[in-house]
Amino acid sequence: MKRETRRYFRDLGYFSSLGFQIAIPIIIGFVLGSYLDEKVFDSTPWAMLICLALGIAAGCRNVLLAIKKINKL
Repeated sequence: MKRETRRYFRDLGYFSSLGFQIAIPIIIGFVLGSYLDEKVFDSTPWAMLICLALGIAAGCRNVLLAIKKINKL
């Protein structure tokens, strides 16, 4: 296989996983925050909102890293 073709498929795989790279941190933040609210702190909804905000920030960070990778190409 040509070098350009391998690079194309590698980049295609990376960018097709970008949706998961955005969604997974948000879901983890929501689940972790809900667990902390119910079992640990009994502070509904504050821990969930904080963890959800951190998950959104992590998802945005992943998007920014993908943009940097695009600019390097």
